[in-house]
Amino acid sequence: MHTAAELAALYEAQKAIAARYVHATARGHEAVQLAAAFLLTGHDYATPYYRDDALLLGLGLRPYELLLQLLAKADDPFSGGRSYYAHPSLRRPGLPTMPHNSSATGMQAIPATGMAQGIKYLEGNYELAGAQNLEAPSEVIHNSIVLCSIGDGAMTEGEVSEALQMAVLHQLPIVYLVQDNDWGISATGREMRAMNAYELAAGFPGLHRLQVDGADFVASYETLADAFAHARQRRGPVLVHARVPLLGHHTSGVRREWYRGPNLAEHQQQDPLPRLHQQLLALGVPEQELTELAAEARATVQADWIAALAAPDPDPATFADHEFAPPAVTEEAGERAPAGAQKSLMVDAALHAVDDILREFPEALFYGQDVGGELGGVFREAALLAKKYGDRRVFNTPIQEAYIVGSTAGMSAVGARPIVEIQFADYIWPALNQLVEEISKSCYLTMGKFPVSTLIRVPVGAYGGGGPYHSGSIESTLLTIRGIKVVYPSNAADMKGLLRASFLDPNPVVLLEHKGLYWSKVPGTEDAKTPEPAAGYVIPLGVAAVAQAADPARVSGGESCVVITYGMGVHWARAASRDYPGRVEVLDLRTLNPLDWDAVQAAVRRHGKALVLTEEPLLNSFAESLAGRIQRHCFRQLDAPVFTLGAANLPAIPLNVELEKQMLPSAAKVSVALGELLRY
Repeated sequence: MHTAAELAALYEAQKAIAARYVHATARGHEAVQLAAAFLLTGHDYATPYYRDDALLLGLGLRPYELLLQLLAKADDPFSGGRSYYAHPSLRRPGLPTMPHNSSATGMQAIPATGMAQGIKYLEGNYELAGAQNLEAPSEVIHNSIVLCSIGDGAMTEGEVSEALQMAVLHQLPIVYLVQDNDWGISATGREMRAMNAYELAAGFPGLHRLQVDGADFVASYETLADAFAHARQRRGPVLVHARVPLLGHHTSGVRREWYRGPNLAEHQQQDPLPRLHQQLLALGVPEQELTELAAEARATVQADWIAALAAPDPDPATFADHEFAPPAVTEEAGERAPAGAQKSLMVDAALHAVDDILREFPEALFYGQDVGGELGGVFREAALLAKKYGDRRVFNTPIQEAYIVGSTAGMSAVGARPIVEIQFADYIWPALNQLVEEISKSCYLTMGKFPVSTLIRVPVGAYGGGGPYHSGSIESTLLTIRGIKVVYPSNAADMKGLLRASFLDPNPVVLLEHKGLYWSKVPGTEDAKTPEPAAGYVIPLGVAAVAQAADPARVSGGESCVVITYGMGVHWARAASRDYPGRVEVLDLRTLNPLDWDAVQAAVRRHGKALVLTEEPLLNSFAESLAGRIQRHCFRQLDAPVFTLGAANLPAIPLNVELEKQMLPSAAKVSVALGELLRY
C-alpha cells in the first residue's frame, strides 16, 4: 500500500515528466484492490481498469514495470509503449491472465463476461476435447474465475447491463468488483445515477451482491473471499460494491483542484493507508517495522523511477508491428470441385462449413439471435446445428449485439473459438463499441499476445423489398476500423473456403454474406450456385479471383476493361458484360481487408480501363477510395478515368421494390457504364 502511495506521490512531484502521457492512480482504492489481488490465482483471469495500479502491484508486478508503461518505454511488458498506464495485458506464469481492455468506460464488462462464459463451456468439454485429441487450454481449470474490476460510474452503461444479464442467465463464474468513489470525472454520483451498483444489482435475480467499506483492508479481504468462494464453487456471478475515497486526481489530465471542494477533505479522512497502519499497530506490529516498510517502498520507487527514465524508448521502425497475428491459411488447399459434386446454394455451403468446423473443433461455438433451438437462423443458415451439437455449443442470445460481438474477445482469451452472427447488417451498430475499442486494437496494443480469434457473420445487401432496416451494406464503415479483416464471398465455393479460413485465422474476421445470393432466387445470380467443395477446403484471405476473363485478342487490341467488384456486383457485372462479348474481365476481390492490391494493379494494367462497382451508396465509399488509389498508382497505364458505380447517396433503402430498383445498381446500369468506359 505504501508502494502505491509512493508512486502517486512521485507522479505529482515529477508531474512535468510523469504527466507527459495521461495516467490515473489508485490512491484511496488501494485496500480493496490489494485484497482482490491476494485472492486471485495464476489460473484466474482479470480485467483491471485504468485506476488499478495497486491491484497490479498486489499481483506481483514491480513498480519499474508500471513506470515503463507510464513513460511509454520499449520494455513496457504490456504494450511496448503503445498503451496507457495501468492498462495491462499479460500472460505470465503464476499471475492471472489479463487480456487487453480499453479506456472506454464500462466496455471491459462484456469481454470479461465472455471469458467467464468461455471458461464454463471449456470446463464441461474436457472429455470431448480428449476424444478429439485436443489439449484443453492449460489456463482453464476447474475453479478458475474472472475478476471484472470497474468503477461505479461505468455501471450506468447499457453494455454493463448486457453483461450482467448474460452472467445471470448462464450463471457464470465472475466477480464484478465495483469501486465506488462517488465521482465520474467532475460529476458526482447524485448527478449521474438514480441508484448505486448494489441497488442496481437487485434487478438481476441470481446475481449475488455484497457491500463493503473498500477503504478497510480486512473487511475488503473477508468480503472478497466470500465472493470468490461463491464464484469458484459455481454458485453463480457476484457483484461486490466497495465504497472508496478518491484521493488523487481523476487523471493527470483532470486535476482535483479544478473540481473538488470540501469533499476532498472528507475523502482524506477515509485514506486506507493510515487506517491499515492503525490496524497493524493494534495487532501488535511495531511502529519501527511499519516505518521501515514505508522507507523501503520509497527507496524502491525512487530507484525504479531512475531506472525507468534511463530505459530505451521504442524503436520507431517497430511502429507497425502486430497489426495482425500471422494468418493460419496461406494457400488454397482441398478440393474445390470434387468429382460428382452437386451444385450447392451459398446458404447451404455456409451451413456445411460451420457443421464441419463444429465437428472438428470442440473449442468452437456458434451463437447469436435465433441461430439455436428449432429455427436455426432466420435464413436457415444454422438449420439443425443446435440439435446436432447441443445448446451448449449452438445457442440463442438475447437481442444484445454488443454482447454477441464483445464476448468473443473474452472467449478467445480463454481458448474458445467463437462464431457469432449479427442477424442483419443494419443492427450491427450497437456492437461497434466492442468491435472498435476492444477487439480491433487488442493484437496491436498487446504486442501480439492477445489477437482476438473470432468470426462474425453478418447478412448484408438488398433485394426484393427488404426495406430500410434489412437491406444495408456496411463494408465502408467496417473498413475504417483497423485491426479487423473483412471478407465478402460471391458464390458457394468461395463461401465455404473463405468461411473456414476466416474461422482458422487468429484475427477478428467479419464475413459479409449477401442475402440476395443465399438462395440464387434473384434473376442473374444463378452462378452463385457452384459444385460444393469437399470438407476442409480453404481459400487464403486477401486473394482475389478472376470471375470472368476477357478475350486475349480483345485485350491485346486495347478493346477491353476490368470491373473490380465483390458480392452481388460480380453477378451484375457478368450479366452486363454479355452486351460486350469478350471485352470485360470481372475481378472478384473476395476479401476487402486484406485487399489483393497486386491483383487489382495487374488487372488495371492489363486493360487500361477500370470500373469499380459496389452496392453501397457511392459517395465516400470503399469503392471511391479504391478508385482513387488506382488513379494514383496506375495513372500511366490508364486510358480513361477510373469509373465508379454504386447506389444512390440516400440514407436508407426504401421499402417499395420500384423505389429500391431506382436506388440500387443493376446489370442494366452497369451495362450503360461499361459502354461509356469502353468508348472512352
